[in-house]
Amino acid sequence: MLVYGKNVALEYLNNNKEIKKAYISDKFKDLEILNLLNKKKINTKYIQKYNMDKQFPKVHQGIVLEVEDYNYKELSSIKNASLVVMLDHIEDPHNFGAIIRTCEAASVEGIIIPNKRSVSVNETVVKTSVGTVDKVNIVKVSNLVNAIKYLKKQGFWIIGTDMNGTNYTDIDYRGKICIVCGNEGHGLSDLVKKSCDFIASIPMQGTVNSLNASVATAIVVFQALEKRGE
Repeated sequence: MLVYGKNVALEYLNNNKEIKKAYISDKFKDLEILNLLNKKKINTKYIQKYNMDKQFPKVHQGIVLEVEDYNYKELSSIKNASLVVMLDHIEDPHNFGAIIRTCEAASVEGIIIPNKRSVSVNETVVKTSVGTVDKVNIVKVSNLVNAIKYLKKQGFWIIGTDMNGTNYTDIDYRGKICIVCGNEGHGLSDLVKKSCDFIASIPMQGTVNSLNASVATAIVVFQALEKRGE
C-alpha cells in the first residue's frame, strides 16, 4: 500500500512502522523526515518533481511511502474492550479516516466494519487519519448483525446513531458499549437498527436534518467519554 504526505510519513517513521520503500521528490526539503529516513536506512528513491507528480497524482507533498497493507484484527480480539465503534457500510474514505482519527483520540478500542459494500483501509483513509490507523484495532466481519449478537453475548450494549431516537445526551454510556454509525446516505440498515438496544439522536436546529457521518460519530463518542468520566 502507498501512503502520502509529510504527517503520515512522520507517523510511520516515529513509530517504527515497517516501510518497504520511500519515494522522494528532488525538491523535498523536510530535514526531519530526510534525517529519519537516513537514520533508519530506508530504501529511498529520488524522483524529479515533474515525474513525481505524474507517477503519484494524489497530493503527496513530495513524499510517498510504500508500506505493508493493513492487518485487520479478529472480532474476538476486542471482546474485553469497553468502548468500540461499528460502521454500517461507510463508503467515503475521508469519513472513515476522520472516524479513525476521532477513535484514536478518544481511546476507542476497536472499529468494526463489514467486508462488503464498505470502504477498507486504503491510502486516502491513512492520509485522512494522519497515519493513526495502526493505533486502533480495525475488525472486518462478514455480517454486522451477527457481530452485534456476538458483542451482546460479551456484555455489550449496542447504541445506534439515527434520527427519531433518544437525545444522545440522555443515553447511559456506562459499561461495555458499541456505538453504531450508519451509511452516509441511508443511515442504519433496518436489521442493524432493530438489533440496537438504544438509538441516540442528535437534535438539529438548522435547516439540515442530519450531520456528516464522521461528525456525528465524534459527537456521540465524546459524549460517551464525558458520561463515563473518561
